[in-house]
Amino acid sequence: MTAPGRRSSTFTRLLRHGFTDPSAAERLLESVELAPIRNDPVLLEALGATADPDLALHGFVRLLEAQPGPGPQRQLLDTVIAAKPLRDRLLGVLGASSALADHLAKHAGDWQALVMYEPSDLHPGVEEFELGLAQATDPVSLRVAYRRCLLSIAARDVCGTTDVAQTAAELADLATATLRAALAIARAAAPEDAALCRLAVIAMGKCGGHELNYVSDVDVIFVGEAVDGADEAKALRSATKLASHMMRICSETTVEGSIWPVDANLRPEGRNGPLVRTLSSHLAYYQRWAKTWEFQALLKARPVAGDIELGEEYVAAVEPLVWKAAERENFVADVQKMRRRVVENIPVAELDRQLKLGPGGLRDVEFAVQLLQLVHGRDDASLRSGTTLDALQALAAGGYVGRADAAQLDDAYRFLRSMEHRIQLYRLRRTHLVPEDEADLRRIGRSLGLRVDPVAELNREWKRHASVVRRLHEKLFYRPLLDAVAQLAPGEARLSPGAARERLVALGYADPASALRHLEALASGVSRKAAIQRTLLPVLLGWFADSADPDAGLLNFRKVSDALGRTPWYLRLLRDEGAAAENLARVLSAGRLAPDLLMRAPEAVALLGDGDGGTGLEPRSRGHLEQEILAAVGRADGAVQAVTAARGVRRRELFRTAAADIVDSYGTETKPAEADQGALVDRVGAAVSDLTAATLAGTLRAVVRDGWGDTLPTRFAIIGMGRFGGHELGYGSDADVVFVHEPRDGVDEHEAAAAANRVVEEMRRLLQIPSADPPLLIDADLRPEGKSGPLVRTLNSYAAYYRRWSLIWESQALLRAEPVAGDLELASRFVDLIDPLRYPAEGLGEDAVREIRRLKARMESERLPRGSDPKLHTKLGPGGLSDVEWTVQLLQLQHGWAEPGLRTTRTREALAAACAAGLIPAEEAAILDEAWVLATRVRNAVMLVRGRAGDTFPSDARELAAVGRYLGYEPGHVGDMLDAYRRTTRRARGVVEELFYGA
Repeated sequence: MTAPGRRSSTFTRLLRHGFTDPSAAERLLESVELAPIRNDPVLLEALGATADPDLALHGFVRLLEAQPGPGPQRQLLDTVIAAKPLRDRLLGVLGASSALADHLAKHAGDWQALVMYEPSDLHPGVEEFELGLAQATDPVSLRVAYRRCLLSIAARDVCGTTDVAQTAAELADLATATLRAALAIARAAAPEDAALCRLAVIAMGKCGGHELNYVSDVDVIFVGEAVDGADEAKALRSATKLASHMMRICSETTVEGSIWPVDANLRPEGRNGPLVRTLSSHLAYYQRWAKTWEFQALLKARPVAGDIELGEEYVAAVEPLVWKAAERENFVADVQKMRRRVVENIPVAELDRQLKLGPGGLRDVEFAVQLLQLVHGRDDASLRSGTTLDALQALAAGGYVGRADAAQLDDAYRFLRSMEHRIQLYRLRRTHLVPEDEADLRRIGRSLGLRVDPVAELNREWKRHASVVRRLHEKLFYRPLLDAVAQLAPGEARLSPGAARERLVALGYADPASALRHLEALASGVSRKAAIQRTLLPVLLGWFADSADPDAGLLNFRKVSDALGRTPWYLRLLRDEGAAAENLARVLSAGRLAPDLLMRAPEAVALLGDGDGGTGLEPRSRGHLEQEILAAVGRADGAVQAVTAARGVRRRELFRTAAADIVDSYGTETKPAEADQGALVDRVGAAVSDLTAATLAGTLRAVVRDGWGDTLPTRFAIIGMGRFGGHELGYGSDADVVFVHEPRDGVDEHEAAAAANRVVEEMRRLLQIPSADPPLLIDADLRPEGKSGPLVRTLNSYAAYYRRWSLIWESQALLRAEPVAGDLELASRFVDLIDPLRYPAEGLGEDAVREIRRLKARMESERLPRGSDPKLHTKLGPGGLSDVEWTVQLLQLQHGWAEPGLRTTRTREALAAACAAGLIPAEEAAILDEAWVLATRVRNAVMLVRGRAGDTFPSDARELAAVGRYLGYEPGHVGDMLDAYRRTTRRARGVVEELFYGA
């Protein structure tokens, strides 16, 4: 007897052998059933070798208790002690699977299925499993026989007799035998139906690919034909009954549980299509309607049950279509869509535990391999395997994938599949989630041979392999392209030029020959620059392919690299700052504007990587911009040089704004796209408006200093108008302004006016001088009398004009007036002068309201460009910018005198204030705001994509697709984008009709 407070020697031995609850284990060892062998060291050693010794011991005691008498108990004990193969198999299964322990406790004689250790038992195939299921005559007995066969597969798996690929193949063979047995039961139950039809069962997915999990849906497609002389419609009805019954036999829950769901949703039209089709019906669908993913699924099609001859005819008929899928019109768009991870459908709490769908998961490997098979398998029959690891090996042998990459992926895939198997084996439940419970993780780790610190080692190995997959997933497509052009490793199998072109076309490159030339120029040679670019390019090419114009992205990258390639900081920036490389790829492939701005001064690429996460793209305040520009002006020699410096700053800051807008709109691998479209619009509008104001301030300083020294003979102010005054400038907007001056004391009015006019003319000239920097056009047409009136007026002249001649449209235009540069005190008095005009006391009279409506109607009919689609015109079309702005401005003119919140130059602020004041219902305000934001985003997108301003969607397909990507639409969904625009603006027009026109 053990003294109180001291542990028995058995307790200590149990701890040493891996038991986590030695007290409970000690009690189990004291049970009567184990009396004959409890002191046999062989038992404890064998239990300690299992994944979960506590679970194994508990299951073994239950199995002994379930034996029908002392004789069978003694036979089991003797066999376990005497036969090491059985001992390892039985205890290994009991320590890995509580579900199979339950089965053994219920069917006490099934342990004898593990006794055999013949060569045929080591690697059974479909025939052996069919023999194992031969006695099953109903769903219940089929389940019992299935579990008995599963016992032998699991035993070989946990003991290491088979590797993960062999285990998956055996599970697929067992599924094949089970489908055949289930179909035989269904046919026996309905011999009349069976006599009318030929029915073939085609395995798809992992079953078809000979790589099934322990618990997985078994994907199938059914093909039916009438037997000679039978009516086809009746035959198909009979085939459908047989197929449905077969599915129920496997899927339904009985007293012995279920086997697995049989899923026929990969058939043509999915669950909306008929369960069984004729071969000709299948072919008609695939030839006309099938999507790329359906051909990808057919890679694994394999006849497994029923009429095998018909099944082979089906596979032979669809196979040519599979290998022509890469030639289909929408293949590139479909591939881009499929390549994009859809992790948003995974609950956030599960994302980090997903073995299959999470980043670096099994799906990444499977998709990459299948895509490369579709691209290159049409010309190389050696790639046409439905098994992932076999196909990966063939891709490496043919040079389509680098050998080192393939070896790493093979290793990672095997580890992840082994984890998946062990997780599912425990309770025989379909799951791809890594458990959180430490006991579960310990059992999985030990089952994989990790015995020192199973939990920590398992997590470390899992993360390492997932990281390998995540890193190689994209490079897998592109690294062989570089090997093909760089030719640095003699003797390595490489992509042929034709195969390289095929791959580039499949990934969205319209001009593969030029792309290959660019890659050769970038990656060839032994220089440090070429070496770093060979490392970067596989990832960059993937990001380029994610855009609407990969060719432009690659060409622009070559231009930037040619300009900066000898600059040490450039290559270091791209190599060491992850954000910089991805941001650069997005910017270079999103359109013309940002690359054009960058090419004029490539050193601005440094903005893409400042700090963690690319904080160099944060917009700078107007104060900081003015300070920099005025300092540059102060250092310059003459007005031309000064304004050149100011325009250089403007170009750099326009690039910063455009780059930030693109990155925020596309999102990155670490940061999702900005969901708040209004915030994106506001950021661009504020940044470009502040930059324009700072540029005008610097230009004004340069002109005054060059012509008059420190002091101009007249006080001078620039008032922003239109979108400029509203802080809503886009990339292609002119600067709408009016100029006001006031002669200084003692200065003649004519001299003052001449000086002010000279300032304006010189500013306009200097800001438009042809150079590498984009011009800034000053538009003063909103001044009194328009183009017919003087360019500059004194404050008194403005007062006299507005008092006597002002029209209602001028009051409306003044709603957006805001000082932007020059004499602040003079600008403040100008604002005081115009406030009574734009916020008239007691609002507008009926005549004024009618006049505004008349002007708006005339503008709609006269100014819309001929030939353009009004419904897609962002400025003048129904529900566009003009509709929303005129509606908001009418509310400001009517109620601004009484509602301080309406006294703002910004459209969205005024709209929100009108809603807060109860002048417009919240729902209608939201409709107008959404339409205004969308129209503004489209205008910004057009400028970014085309490099020139436009108020309508581009007609060029690639440009239209680029606008769609900027707005968040996946490839192939430009129709959805245009429909959404029409729908949004149509709703806004309805609100405008009510609020503006009073309809």
